[in-house]
Amino acid sequence: MNIGVLGAGSWGTTLAILLAHNAHSVSLWTHKEEYLQMMLRNRENPSFLPGIPLPSSIQLTDNILEATSTKEMLVLAVPAQYLRSVLENLNCNNFPNAILVNVAKGIETTTLKTMSQMIAEVFPQQNSDYIVTLSGPSHAEEVCQNIPTAVVASSRSMETIAIVQRAFSTNSFRVYLSTDILGVELGGSLKNIIAIGAGIVDGAGFGDNTKAALMSGGLIELTQLGVAMGAKEKTFYGLAGVGDLFVTCTSKHSRNRYVGEQLGKGRKWEFILREMEMVAEGVATTKSAVALAKQYNVETPIINEVHKIIFEGKDAHEAAKDLMSGIAVEEC
Repeated sequence: MNIGVLGAGSWGTTLAILLAHNAHSVSLWTHKEEYLQMMLRNRENPSFLPGIPLPSSIQLTDNILEATSTKEMLVLAVPAQYLRSVLENLNCNNFPNAILVNVAKGIETTTLKTMSQMIAEVFPQQNSDYIVTLSGPSHAEEVCQNIPTAVVASSRSMETIAIVQRAFSTNSFRVYLSTDILGVELGGSLKNIIAIGAGIVDGAGFGDNTKAALMSGGLIELTQLGVAMGAKEKTFYGLAGVGDLFVTCTSKHSRNRYVGEQLGKGRKWEFILREMEMVAEGVATTKSAVALAKQYNVETPIINEVHKIIFEGKDAHEAAKDLMSGIAVEEC
């Protein structure tokens, strides 16, 4: 297939490499000329994926029209809060029958839309069956080293996600299928907030017991909110839900857990993010989740406490204690 990957961060670059190794014709677009020049010079992405060679077959470009025109598939690896502005500069007539595969994990703060909902709004004439979300527990640092990984491709069309499955699947990268695109998107987005909470627990000096309680309660919260919004409950107990939640709350590669850890040590989020090259989607998604929980009348004490720490300056130790008294883990 002729595929364009928009966004040359760690995940976009990793997927471009994976697709190139699967013998697809791949273009990788970056929005910064300086990144382009570094990648052309080194044939690797030193800013986001140092030490991993870029196949010579990958066409590198900072011309978005070049990266998208006549493509059969576009992989949208731009951070969630910036994706709309990128897409609004495109004319979908240049790729009328392309499958649009979103891999960003976030909810727009301005509209409270998931990425697939936003894409459908920006490209209303595009066949909605061709909008796909690819999500699951999949750190780029491991995928690019061929460490076994399983993810979920989701769309309302089984035919479309079967095409995506064939395009991405390798011996070490397995793609499962789901038609619950809302649940897959919400699982991938909301778990980042819980991962920030898990990092706060680490940074504040609490233990594994505390984190286990937080993760259990967090799974309940994101499931209840997702179901209230129309997603299927079982989705949150699969790869796109509990699977992604576990890896993001515990992994050394997790940007959101790292942000939480720094918050737990008393640092302010503005300074933490300023030092990071990569985007921690959970910070912005926390705003969206609080608004959605209010809109759908769902209690989310963990999400609320993370919001208070990030945006209201609440002390992390005080918040962690409040979390332990308010976590809604139901046992029978």
